[in-house]
Amino acid sequence: MRALRQRVPPLLALAFVIFLLAPREAIGQSKQQWSLQSPDGNIQVEVQRSPLGYSVTYNGQPVIENSPLGLEFKDQPPFGELKLVNDQHHEVDLTTVPVWGKSSSIRNHYREMTLSFEEQANPGRKLDVIFRAYADGVAFRYSLPASSRTEKFVVTKEQTAFRFPSDPTVWATIYASFHNSYEGHFPRERISDLPESAIIGLPLLAQVQPSLYVAITEADLTDWAGMSLKSSRGDLVANLSPRLDGNGLVVGTTPHASPWRVLMLGTTPGALIESNIIENLNPPSAIKDTSWIQPGMMAWDHWWSGDVKMDNDTIKRYISFAGEMGFPYQLIDWQWYGPFNQPGADITRPAPQLDMPMLLQFAKDHHVREWLWIHSGDVNRTLQAGKLDDAFATYERWGIAGVKIDFMDSDDQDMVNWYRHIVELAAAHHLMVDFHGAFKPTGLRVTYPNLLTREGVEGNEYNKFTNRVTPTHKLTIPFTRMLAGPMDYTPGGFLNRSPAEWKQTTPTEVMGSRAQELALFIVYWSPLTCVTDDPEQYRNQPGLEFLRVVPTVWDETKVLDGVVGEHIVVARRKGDKWFIGAMTGDQVYNYQLPLSFLGNGTYTAHLFTDPEDPGVSYEALSQSDRTVTSKDTLALHMRPAGGAALYFELVKGN
Repeated sequence: MRALRQRVPPLLALAFVIFLLAPREAIGQSKQQWSLQSPDGNIQVEVQRSPLGYSVTYNGQPVIENSPLGLEFKDQPPFGELKLVNDQHHEVDLTTVPVWGKSSSIRNHYREMTLSFEEQANPGRKLDVIFRAYADGVAFRYSLPASSRTEKFVVTKEQTAFRFPSDPTVWATIYASFHNSYEGHFPRERISDLPESAIIGLPLLAQVQPSLYVAITEADLTDWAGMSLKSSRGDLVANLSPRLDGNGLVVGTTPHASPWRVLMLGTTPGALIESNIIENLNPPSAIKDTSWIQPGMMAWDHWWSGDVKMDNDTIKRYISFAGEMGFPYQLIDWQWYGPFNQPGADITRPAPQLDMPMLLQFAKDHHVREWLWIHSGDVNRTLQAGKLDDAFATYERWGIAGVKIDFMDSDDQDMVNWYRHIVELAAAHHLMVDFHGAFKPTGLRVTYPNLLTREGVEGNEYNKFTNRVTPTHKLTIPFTRMLAGPMDYTPGGFLNRSPAEWKQTTPTEVMGSRAQELALFIVYWSPLTCVTDDPEQYRNQPGLEFLRVVPTVWDETKVLDGVVGEHIVVARRKGDKWFIGAMTGDQVYNYQLPLSFLGNGTYTAHLFTDPEDPGVSYEALSQSDRTVTSKDTLALHMRPAGGAALYFELVKGN
């Protein structure tokens, strides 16, 4: 039996146990089905040989009915009759300590089954299918093993399908083409309502039973095309982004593995938010010294609240604000190097009106470091000219903390590889990365933790030019887009309005109460949290002090309550402090918050909540402090499009 490859550095492995499980039956051509069960026994996977397919049950309830598996290749016939040549089972239980995350330690406990197939007739091609079963989901991938010689291949179709037992409710986003910004809504509908011509983005959330939720996404996307879905006679089928050169979907040589196809499973939608399955399915950090990778809050220059005003005084004003707030970073957004996405753009030469040495010194004097925005087209031209390494070296000499790269708008195989190359090169120069115009996260942040966050979400900036950032949208994306990983929503709009009062204007207004906007900093997860509004909108405003204390990474995450599109309550811990973010959609929401998550001792609870008077401004905030213990319960009342933000400080331990 082949040796198991450990997927975490020894220093990060707190426990590592392998149990080798012998196949229940001898390998043979007559066997037609193989089973895999999760360590807790709740999830059962069945794989059948002819035709190759799989099914999944959770607590005895069907999740996926028998669904096809397989790949098709250019200039090759479909796989013929398969015979099993090897059947390997093992169990892994280990605990890892991530560089940063929504949990300070992660248990990676799964059972794995590798089924190695070979065609019975010529040409005798080989295909491995690897399944993992966790307590919180199932993942599987294809592996094309090496034969006696390295073989080139072109994938033209992935046959993977997801066949639900009925016509469940789903929350899915649809893209107009494979070239898009990945910023969309996730409306509630039935699978049968999804048009068969649509490109269905991931993650997709489905409610299979009243107490059974499943989300489809992918992990460890490496040298492969990104996956969306398409509807086909009620099934959801893998839909890979085509290569721009027209040569199929994926080009490679053996040995080669596909990404993991992931089914996140839980009895509540909030359980999926707590899951670390994406982290567990990615290789550990490739960066040995990660001490320079520092998540935190970032002030954002004038683009969102008005338009870019790219001059020294404006940038200094935002640096000063970041310094006053204790934020470690400030972002200099587009136009800092003049006209962008043009052949002559130089990403190392500031626009003539900017005194970059002065600005960098000014930032240093205020204990702030700068991030720089770059258009992906200019990054690519610099890369093709062989000068990107020099450009990143220049940023390193300047003391730049990181780069925000924008407008990639694709997840074909070449772009997937481009992402990895960029974060590798950035890491070599101690630069952190924020991708905008970016496809969904798939866990690259685990292997390259200098990749702090990415967009791929319809965030606060949309309030500038649409009415789409509604309470329902804001209460849907934690259960959909955020399941894949951090999202740079850019919270913090302080011109708060009720949905009826909101209007499209400059400076930009946001739908929702001040308390709800504060709650976004807890509910939405982004290790680099870009604070969206203009300093002038923050001056002497209630709730501003909350932004001084809220962290961006966490030691523990619990979802206490949640209904997709309606309301959510999230508790996150950093050290001995607990933070609570609660939000509601179009309706009033009353929640009795049990404080049993608190440890022993006495705490001071700092409450930032909606006022009791329903007629007051949505910018109004009720603030109070209370002394509490884990035996207490707090009553939270939220107005429509409202919320609550709380944090608890330990004042006396037992």
